Amino acid sequence: MAGKIQIFGLDNTVWLNADFLAAVDRAGGVVAGRHQYNSLKKCMMDRRIPPHVSVVPLLDCFSSMRSIVKEDDVVVLASGDPLFFGIGRRILDEFPEYEVSVVPAVSSMQLACARFTIPWDDAVFISLHGRNWDDFAVRVLSHHKTVLLTDSVNNPAAVAAKLSRECGTLITESITCHIGERLGMPEERLFSGTLHEVAESKFSDPNVMILLNPAYHSGRKESRPLFGLQEKEICHSRGLLTKNEVRAAAIHALRFTGEGVFWDVGAGSGSVGLEVSRMFPALTVLSIEKEKEQWKNIDSNIKKFKALNMTLIKGAAPDALYSLAAPDRVFVGGSGGNLRAILGYCAERLKSGGVIVVNAVIEKTAQLAPKVLSEMGFSIEIREVTVSRYRYPSVDRQQFNPITIIVASRALKEIVNEQ
Repeated sequence: MAGKIQIFGLDNTVWLNADFLAAVDRAGGVVAGRHQYNSLKKCMMDRRIPPHVSVVPLLDCFSSMRSIVKEDDVVVLASGDPLFFGIGRRILDEFPEYEVSVVPAVSSMQLACARFTIPWDDAVFISLHGRNWDDFAVRVLSHHKTVLLTDSVNNPAAVAAKLSRECGTLITESITCHIGERLGMPEERLFSGTLHEVAESKFSDPNVMILLNPAYHSGRKESRPLFGLQEKEICHSRGLLTKNEVRAAAIHALRFTGEGVFWDVGAGSGSVGLEVSRMFPALTVLSIEKEKEQWKNIDSNIKKFKALNMTLIKGAAPDALYSLAAPDRVFVGGSGGNLRAILGYCAERLKSGGVIVVNAVIEKTAQLAPKVLSEMGFSIEIREVTVSRYRYPSVDRQQFNPITIIVASRALKEIVNEQ
């Protein structure tokens, strides 16, 4: 008869829990870290202790668990709440055919919020354990309250240094940091300070870091919508920006998923990238522009709207694209006469399932872009947008030049073959 897997979150009271002690008595093995297993042995000095199954390496751990649970129960000891950035999710995925029960304790993140008396129902929670954190600054500063589960590499000092380095004092000087070290243990320590103070300090593992960013919170009280910025709100020169209606149509055509990398080639004032960056804070927006006059506009828009996931790339395409991360989406608003070379390089770097959208103001671009993209194996759809504006009851219309929007996507058969 198959056994079951029982996962217990650890706190100072679990050792007195009759159900926990009974589960250990019945188990054929206990999955735990070395420190946790030693604590169990001290607690159960006069009782039978099942064999220890080390958590690491994880694949070996699961192999041992699979051998035991065929006939006996397995007890898993985890920190805090096993289903909150814990081993619980992975066990549920690995053992769908077995009965799994979970008895949680207070998570370290929840305990940290309690220690600093910070309500946590409106916080964003991020685990940095063994994770790639290239977009970390964007994710943190896109919220007014973030709780971080750190590790020995992505520690509070490294986090603080990275935020200060990438975002500058204009944005980061108002952030308050709270750090709880070894919470629930005799050597527990609480620390509050600025990013600069945290970057210059050392903290014991394990620890939890809380970042409060009031600048973002107060910015959200502004009347600006998440999508639908007006031309007068965006810094630009001589009216050189993608008009509201065209910008909306182009963004719709790009079909963003919310994450990944977006190239805005020939960004101008950066209006397309700006709208996209505000809607999708987890997206990396790279605005490529060669005109020095426009660099100031893009910089101003980034600061004005705190578009931290938007980066100005100074230079002419395609040369300025060579060192950039491969894109999931590409918008070409200007080409400076290098359209064929730009589209060729974008098509070469575009990730599977990606989309390229070209706004054509002149007839030459409207004719060349679909031809070049079709030759490269993309399926093409062409949309023509004509915009006129007037205020009721006035009949005086403001008429804009028509825009051709070329939408290029990978053919369905190509995507299927690559899966």
